[in-house]
Amino acid sequence: MGRLRILSGDEACRILEQHGFKPIRQRGSHRVMQLRREGATVTVPVPLHPELKTGTLSSIIRQSGLPRSLFEHES
Repeated sequence: MGRLRILSGDEACRILEQHGFKPIRQRGSHRVMQLRREGATVTVPVPLHPELKTGTLSSIIRQSGLPRSLFEHES
């Protein structure tokens, strides 16, 4: 497992969008991203901070169900 990159909220949203998530609403500094699949909907709130903390980014990855490698440093 590699190290997570330091990402902003906008960069994290961009990665989610590249994998099918769509922004459904924004209130203040949080954007809610959603992926609709047959039989399930995945909703992930993303704070639009300039730099996401590691725990926050880990939570976004876990909730999204996307592979952690998308958010790691490239070797």
